[in-house]
Amino acid sequence: MLDSIEKLLVLQDRDRRIRRLNGELARIEPERQIFRAKAAEADIELEQARNRVKQLESDRKALELEVETKKQLIARYANQQLQTRKNEEYRALTHEIELCQADIFKIEDKEIELMEQSESAHKQVVLATEAAKSSRKLMDEQLAQLGSREANLKNELAELLTHRQELSGAVDEIARGRYERLMKSKGENVVVGVQHGVCGGCHMRLPPQLVVQCQGQQELVTCSNCGRILYYTADMDLAVAE
Repeated sequence: MLDSIEKLLVLQDRDRRIRRLNGELARIEPERQIFRAKAAEADIELEQARNRVKQLESDRKALELEVETKKQLIARYANQQLQTRKNEEYRALTHEIELCQADIFKIEDKEIELMEQSESAHKQVVLATEAAKSSRKLMDEQLAQLGSREANLKNELAELLTHRQELSGAVDEIARGRYERLMKSKGENVVVGVQHGVCGGCHMRLPPQLVVQCQGQQELVTCSNCGRILYYTADMDLAVAE
């Protein structure tokens, strides 16, 4: 195999690993955000559960005040009954007392409903508290793992980049320049083999003279369709189907 091809293949392998590492590093921060978002969501649900308990307690106290107000009215109406000598006024006050008592019964029914809802809401707070704790614990564990993974990837990447400079410097300038230009437009699959007379990159059939040139291994050969650098090894089948 041509010396420049061998060096380019090694360089291409390093570039593929570098791209893979960069891809893994790019995914770490979104993963962090996912775990943080889940923990934040659990905290929001806990806060909502607590607010629900507070609201129910506030509603219950408001009903208690309403009952107390009604009882005060009953006491006032009863006192007025003691002072009046008119039957019509007495009956009217009796009616008002009965209305207040009926209202108190209705309010007490609402208080019972609120007590039941409050009991359920307190249970929900307990569940939400446990869920929030679990979510925060999971977040802390995952963030620690992601931090360690990120540090390892950065160290590996730094080492690869250092070696890449050495490998790149060992490739002749013309071949390296062509390779670098192709990397920008074709991605990581730049130096490709030939099988059955077809380019390993674009998978288009190659002219017979290019196949022969590639097999000769005397010069840098590029695909006439996509421009990728072609190489030949003895285990490749270069036969062009009739």
